[in-house]
Amino acid sequence: MSVPLLKIGVVLSTMAMITNWMSQTLPSLVGLNTTKLTAAQGGYPDRSIGVLPANPEESWQVYSSAQDSEGRCVCTVVAPQQTMCSRDARTKQLRQLLEKVQNMTQSIQVLDQRTQRDLQYVVKMEDQLRGLETKFRQVEENHKQNIAKQYKDLSCKMAELRPLIPVLEEYKADARLVQQFKEEVQNLTSSLSLLQQEMGAYDYDDLHSRVVSLEERLRACMQKLACGKLTGISDAITIKTSGSRFGSWMTDPLAPEGDTRVWYMDGYHNNRFVREYKSMADFMSSDNFTSHRLPHPWSGDGQVVYNGSIYFNKFQSNMIIKFDFKTSTISKSQRLDNAGNSNTYHYSWGGHSDIDLMVDEGGLWAVYATSSNAGNIVISKLHPLTLHIIQSWTTNHSRRSAGESFMICGTLYLTNGYSAGAKVHYAYHTNSSTYEYINIALQNKYSHISMLDYNPRDRALYAWNNGHQVMYNVTLFHVIRSEQL
Repeated sequence: MSVPLLKIGVVLSTMAMITNWMSQTLPSLVGLNTTKLTAAQGGYPDRSIGVLPANPEESWQVYSSAQDSEGRCVCTVVAPQQTMCSRDARTKQLRQLLEKVQNMTQSIQVLDQRTQRDLQYVVKMEDQLRGLETKFRQVEENHKQNIAKQYKDLSCKMAELRPLIPVLEEYKADARLVQQFKEEVQNLTSSLSLLQQEMGAYDYDDLHSRVVSLEERLRACMQKLACGKLTGISDAITIKTSGSRFGSWMTDPLAPEGDTRVWYMDGYHNNRFVREYKSMADFMSSDNFTSHRLPHPWSGDGQVVYNGSIYFNKFQSNMIIKFDFKTSTISKSQRLDNAGNSNTYHYSWGGHSDIDLMVDEGGLWAVYATSSNAGNIVISKLHPLTLHIIQSWTTNHSRRSAGESFMICGTLYLTNGYSAGAKVHYAYHTNSSTYEYINIALQNKYSHISMLDYNPRDRALYAWNNGHQVMYNVTLFHVIRSEQL
């Protein structure tokens, strides 16, 4: 009980004690206890009567009457109370005391009513205070949560913006470089115009050397422009619907100009046949193909065609095989030491996808896992002729929790699943041996992606999506590094 309620309780208890004392003690103090009158008149027995009649304040009353021996009336009369002992000092004091008691009783009743009303008001106010206290606590907690959320959002924004600072610094240098190219082109254009007007006035060999130098530098600049950081993936473009649920298809990024052959491999194990379509248009519109039989069945769907040869993982082994389509022979084979195989460290969808071969602007890569790296992903750059490992990088990402992966400009990108709702969420940069978590949407149009590879010539992703061959265009954030030009 709160302090205001305790005080009111004490007041009510005290009033009740005063009223009880008055009702029991005052009559005895002033002599109002019942008394007896004894009447013995002329042979009549004694008779006890009360002091006051039924209504003593109205008039005189005859209590009893009789006749004596001589025939005279003998009466017993009770006088009214207001005249009886009206001059008695005790009666006067009693009357005054009774008036005071009545006044006190009325005051106590009024006080009791006010106290009850105040009590109800205090109880109501106490409930309101409790409600306000609860609301204040909720507001305080919500305020703390909002501050924490805002701080977290700001921290995330700062983490996203911080890497842009060096990029902006590089763009300053890029702008100066482009301006320099522009000035050189203008100078050369002016010189050539003057040369046409005055043949022999300028050193032609020097001018030709300047043009060749500028051309080489511009080509190098364009090659650098092809690389960049992945920032977006387009919606899926369905090229064809064919084959089983799993498989792979691709084009050769180093094929000569005009060579648009498509290579097609259905299934993920115990198959040796590769289909060759003459062009993308032929692949889309017909089933006219040439079949190549490999010397060994492949494992998984991580094959890649590169510079006229197909690279694949031999079934139930860690052997990498290079097969030349022109000669229909194995030109090179090499074991990938410590690489998991035979469905040991596969992607989350399974399918003997232990070793994934891929290419990007930098060359040939192998993505796999080893027991020494606790089943986490290992990235190795391979020499395309000898298949020897040039350099390896160990990551902290479990291979079994990845849906698929692909390389762009030396960066490995991983999806967090293979079914609907999957996205590209992890990137490992081999140039800096660092990683980051990203969030790039990937439309999974047919609910199950079992192959996803990047083609640097098309700058597109090739995917096998539940018996559908689809493509995605990619958006890259370009940075021209002037110090390498």
